[in-house]
Amino acid sequence: MSPYEQTSMISHEIKSTLAKLLATEDLVVESKNVETACFNVHTRVLTLPRWEKASNEVYDMLVGHEVGHALFTPDENWTKQVKVPPQFVNIVEDARIEKMMKRRYPGISKTFYTGYKELMADDFFDIKDVDVDEMSLADRANLYFKVGSFLPVKFSQDEKTIIGMIDTADTFTEVLEAAEALYKYCKQALEDKKEEKEEEEEEEVKSHVDGNEPQAGGETGSDEDKTQEIKNNSGDSDEIEVESDEPETKTADSLEEALKDLVQNFGSENAYLELPKINLKDIVITNDWINQEYERVWGDQNPDYFEIVDAEFTKFKKQAQKEVNYLVKEFECRKTADAYSRSSTARTGVLSTSKLHTYKYNEDLFKKVTIIPDGKNHGLVFILDWSGSMTDVLLDTCKQMFNLLWFCKKVNIPFEVYAFTNEYPIFKDGKFRPHSYEKKDGLISIPEWFSLMNIFTSKTNAKTLEFQMRSIFRIAHYFSRSFYVPYQIPVGMGLSGTPLNESLVALHQIIPQFKQENKLQKVQCIILTDGEAHPLKRHKEVRRQPDTEPYLGYGQLGDWCYLRDRQTGMTYRFTGHWLNITDVLLRDLRDKFTDVNFIGIRVLAPRDANSFIRRYSGVDDWVKLQKVWKKERAFAIKTSPYHRYFGISSSAMSSDSDFDVDDDATKSQIKRAFVNSLKSKKMNKKILNEFMDLVV
Repeated sequence: MSPYEQTSMISHEIKSTLAKLLATEDLVVESKNVETACFNVHTRVLTLPRWEKASNEVYDMLVGHEVGHALFTPDENWTKQVKVPPQFVNIVEDARIEKMMKRRYPGISKTFYTGYKELMADDFFDIKDVDVDEMSLADRANLYFKVGSFLPVKFSQDEKTIIGMIDTADTFTEVLEAAEALYKYCKQALEDKKEEKEEEEEEEVKSHVDGNEPQAGGETGSDEDKTQEIKNNSGDSDEIEVESDEPETKTADSLEEALKDLVQNFGSENAYLELPKINLKDIVITNDWINQEYERVWGDQNPDYFEIVDAEFTKFKKQAQKEVNYLVKEFECRKTADAYSRSSTARTGVLSTSKLHTYKYNEDLFKKVTIIPDGKNHGLVFILDWSGSMTDVLLDTCKQMFNLLWFCKKVNIPFEVYAFTNEYPIFKDGKFRPHSYEKKDGLISIPEWFSLMNIFTSKTNAKTLEFQMRSIFRIAHYFSRSFYVPYQIPVGMGLSGTPLNESLVALHQIIPQFKQENKLQKVQCIILTDGEAHPLKRHKEVRRQPDTEPYLGYGQLGDWCYLRDRQTGMTYRFTGHWLNITDVLLRDLRDKFTDVNFIGIRVLAPRDANSFIRRYSGVDDWVKLQKVWKKERAFAIKTSPYHRYFGISSSAMSSDSDFDVDDDATKSQIKRAFVNSLKSKKMNKKILNEFMDLVV
């Protein structure tokens, strides 16, 4: 992208924000390849041309003008009330809305003054060689209210009455009354002018006929023939002016045409896209169904096949209790401190007998009570990366997640865990499942094969949850071992691609449903992944030459594409780079769910840490985080679209950090094992402390 295009993109974003701020509402603002600005008062969509050639002053003035329509022009069909051409109503309404904008925002008066001064200097009204005094009242009124500061405009006494009506019109009803008066005056003036011209022509014909009596022996002809001949010969036959029966507004038309010259129409048309509303029933593989699959696949398996892996799970669960108890202690301490900070003391209205003797010098003789408000109801939603690149770290990632789930169970926090995949069978009983939304032009596309496996939920009892944890432990163990494992995994639970972006779209339905079902006030959304998401596409209506009807195809998310959220009124630009899609979706989620913390946990190979830190950090932060990474193999980024983005080394993910050495170990081996144990605990506690700061 060239610097010019980049500046242009930024300018459009800034002007869109300006429009929303001025309108004091979340307008839908679109910058498109159109010639003129317009505002749809019904849909609340403000369409701005790409005024690339306009100065900032003119651009701001034009934006302010259109916002004036957004704020003050009502959504009504006025054509049934008065029979007035729209251009006359526009002249009066333009004067009113600009007056109202100046009242609301006094500082914008300078913007209108400077902008119109520039348009006047560049002759946007096409009056350079025109006698303004000879123009219609509509044109003079238009000039007076727009550029009257730079151009003297004269009015007769009768005309001043109508100008006064325009100037004092504060309601749209008064606008219609003034526009009707203006139109009738111009209509009558036009008719008077035509009558006057006809009389002048008749006088001219009469004098011409009288002054051309035929000579003796000359040709003669009727008066009618002579009159017609004079009319035909009057004026240049190549420039016959056909006068209209309706009064015109030439300055308004000239301004509209001149503004079109400021528009840059080359380049791709901006595409404003929205997220589809996904039907979760069509993409979520339920927890009950997955549970049945475990039992179906492993019900007849030889128990000896699972002896080793189940023993590892039991050992891990026992070791993890220290970390889980630490989480519980931190949570309870922070929760108590938070409640205490919000506590208040109030009088009970009951006399305190221990204070009665102080009645002479103490007015406060009542008992007091400390009121501690109820804490907020918490809940956690987990999105787990179930992609092929997670093979080497899936088991350790699951271990970290199990710690959080056991913590949730102990403190009674509801949770849901979804693993994303594009490998789960999308057909049942010989039929493909229905698509999760209705496809149409202008929507972000979610592929049919995307699924979310609801592998854990707090709705199950402790026994079922442990069985499901053991089952996931088996599957993760299966993928993490290079040697042969004698058991198979359930169909559809193989590792796949990385539909993380699709999962972020689905969160727009998952979070409200989760909050409603559990009556929650505070939700944390935790996303565990080791890589970047697959890019998304958009549905696009395509017209091909041979076809009579368009068909629904697909398009890329280029730098001319914008995500628009009508609920929040926010618009986000895609940069054209596939990495940016995830960032845009996260910013949209944060703006829509302001009471939700979005926490990323990125499992990093040592070679990937440098590029990952650079992506989200400036030079100063990059240097600091590099030092933290080298020392602790973990860090927390605060400048990404996540509220907090934790980077954890894949080599440091293992929870097997107990101080455990052989009986015949040397002093150096004992020392090394002890140091490694301390490092791991230090890393875990620091990350967990920051995590707790967000959860409470």
